Amino acid sequence: MKKAIILLTVIFTSTFAQAQNNLSGKQAIEKQVDAMVNSWNKHNHSDMKNYTTKDCNWVNIVGMWWKNRKEVEYSTQFYHENMFKTTLMTKKRVSIQLLRNDVALVHFVSHIGSFKTPNGQLMPESDNLALLVYVKDNGKWLLKSGENVVVDDRAKPNNPILHMPK
Repeated sequence: MKKAIILLTVIFTSTFAQAQNNLSGKQAIEKQVDAMVNSWNKHNHSDMKNYTTKDCNWVNIVGMWWKNRKEVEYSTQFYHENMFKTTLMTKKRVSIQLLRNDVALVHFVSHIGSFKTPNGQLMPESDNLALLVYVKDNGKWLLKSGENVVVDDRAKPNNPILHMPK
């Protein structure tokens, strides 16, 4: 009986410790998402080294694929100087799934203000959904890869899961 109590205590303690680690990991990741939003709203991405890996990748909403931090930072900064000068981002929702103790999958919904494309077309404000992969590197959560899409409100009524049997 004593062994069973000790075993249950060890299991409970390790489960509790793991839950605490997961919570602190998720909080650290959400702070990194906040750092990305902060860079966007300042229109200055020179601090990307604080929240991305050196070999991070990004695919933007029109399919441009940037393959390392240098390309991601340069391209993002270029668009902020030319298209997103006054466009703000608001964090709406973050969902974090820890795949391992050092890898996380994040769904990040944001709201982006209106902006003009390089050819002068005014794009209305919209929600965006980003799929982000974070890795823990030397104890710090960093963005490894991301891709974002525009959420098309016109398509929402046609989502098959709205009609899926319960």
